[in-house]
Amino acid sequence: MQNANTRGQPGGLAAIAAMVGGSVPHAVLLVGPASSGKTTLALDLAAALLCVDLDTAARPCRHCRGCRLVASGNHPDLHRLAPDGPGGQVRIGKATDPEPGTIRNLIGELSLLPVEGGARVAIVEQAHRINDDAQNALLKMLEEPPAGVTIVLCADEEECLLPTVRSRCVRVRLGPVAGREIERWLGELGAADAPSAARFARLAGGCPGLALAYAHAPEAARLRGEISRGLLDLLTASRHERLTSVRTLMSSAAALEAALNEGRKTGASAGLGVAEAAIEATGRRKKPAAAARPNVEQGEVEAEAPAESAAPKASASDRRAAASALLAIWASIGRDLAVAALGGRRQLHDPELLDELAAVAPTIPAGAVAAFLTQLASVEVQIDENVNPELALDVLVLAWPRPGRAA
Repeated sequence: MQNANTRGQPGGLAAIAAMVGGSVPHAVLLVGPASSGKTTLALDLAAALLCVDLDTAARPCRHCRGCRLVASGNHPDLHRLAPDGPGGQVRIGKATDPEPGTIRNLIGELSLLPVEGGARVAIVEQAHRINDDAQNALLKMLEEPPAGVTIVLCADEEECLLPTVRSRCVRVRLGPVAGREIERWLGELGAADAPSAARFARLAGGCPGLALAYAHAPEAARLRGEISRGLLDLLTASRHERLTSVRTLMSSAAALEAALNEGRKTGASAGLGVAEAAIEATGRRKKPAAAARPNVEQGEVEAEAPAESAAPKASASDRRAAASALLAIWASIGRDLAVAALGGRRQLHDPELLDELAAVAPTIPAGAVAAFLTQLASVEVQIDENVNPELALDVLVLAWPRPGRAA
């Protein structure tokens, strides 16, 4: 597809190019890791369907009225829906006069005639956050869609969608983007110099939207480094130190998420042609409000009573978001420990930690890190299922391997 903003997803681009050039399905399900570019690919499809260039092979042209309206976010026939409110859910809405940002409101908008006289496209971001009632309401629209309507669902995990919803969609899978591709992309945007772009690409782990957020939020990379070094310090810490420090690390993870959220806003407002990828990086959850961020500078104060001082200021969804962010970094550190133990250097996610990792990795018993990562994956599922995040982290921090001891 010409003039596509999506990078590093040749299979996905080929799939939507075939749709534009042939028969356009009424429902498309884009599945892939968070921040891998699903929303950007959905916007590429929307631009191609709403483009008015007479040469269909050249769509999206990025110059016509339709393409310009899509790029500015003001096309009247492009409807976007994302999670909102407590818990970060896509809600069903009221039965009568449904509020904006709900499934029923979207259904009502799609039942109207197109304003520009062409196609109509609806993009539902983070569709795995649609609750069951809202999915059932959407199902009738998927079964009997109005003429010319294409609904695009972007989901990190398709298992969260009802089988009846999945069966009515054409599925397109996306994977992680190569680090080199992300580096080139950041360079083309002018978002980072070459060394920084290389580091952000590694930290993002194949997620271009997350790399762009790091590029626009220098504070985020610093917080990420502090959290990573804090986790390495816990390897030699006592039980009491581990239990108190993990709460401070959770607070730092909340601050990191807030910084990345600001980076996404900066990237989106920069007017870049491919800044839509930053929206995709919003991730699987609602981000913590800046006002709820604890002061991580006061480590001694927080270590004495972290649970009582931090927990009441954040909602349950924000606490789960912070815990999930910490787990993601923890998994990356565990993986780097295993790589460093095998003598790997170029494969590390964060090369700035090379010295620390090389020093401690040989002291960790064989198999201890692998066993811990298995337990971490289980805890991540439990947090997604609404287990108390603080208690889950307490269990996990006590299982963090110790040098010279069996796991």
